[in-house]
Amino acid sequence: MKSPYAKTVGYELLHAARLHRARSAQLLHELGLFPGQEQVLTLLAAENGRTMGDLATELRVRPPTASKTVARLAAQGLVERRAVNGDGRIVKVELTDEGRRRAEAVDAIWIELEREAADGIDGKDRKKLRKLLRKLGRNVGTKLGAPAAEDEPDDDD
Repeated sequence: MKSPYAKTVGYELLHAARLHRARSAQLLHELGLFPGQEQVLTLLAAENGRTMGDLATELRVRPPTASKTVARLAAQGLVERRAVNGDGRIVKVELTDEGRRRAEAVDAIWIELEREAADGIDGKDRKKLRKLLRKLGRNVGTKLGAPAAEDEPDDDD
């Protein structure tokens, strides 16, 4: 007999999220990356020279978590940290040439992962699923005291 919890949206969401993370870890491992590191590379590829505070905000993590991730990426030679105008309190993070190459490879991995995960789900249902997941995230985030996020327009597939 199934637990009542096994029939909830939360149960299925958690299960799918764990499997998705495990598969992404498998694919990222081929690039020498761990889950979470690819997000920093992707953010910097979109806008290089971000501050640590900006990265933490965009990643939705606390600054010490962003700092640890950046330190690990710097140790791999993928990013460089630079003080702004000699002020050690403000640090900008920039991709190295190798970091830029890995960011491009990450894009290919996310495309492959999306293809695998959404196999058999048509474009209309994928759009609806994204919308529902954003709604679920807002609902839970509100209970955690997160600021209310605006509805984002959904791009066509």
